[in-house]
Amino acid sequence: MNSKLIFRFLALLNKIILPSYTKRRLNLSKATKLQLAIIYWRYIITTKALK
Repeated sequence: MNSKLIFRFLALLNKIILPSYTKRRLNLSKATKLQLAIIYWRYIITTKALK
């Protein structure tokens, strides 16, 4: 229960701080390593917050 709250908080911070590449229509084949790392980080945090 406690870890779920942490991941929900991190997901909220991700939404506020990190850029949304979906809204920018970023082509994944042309994404830089940093952009791919940010996408992966957001994915992991979001899936753990939803579990």
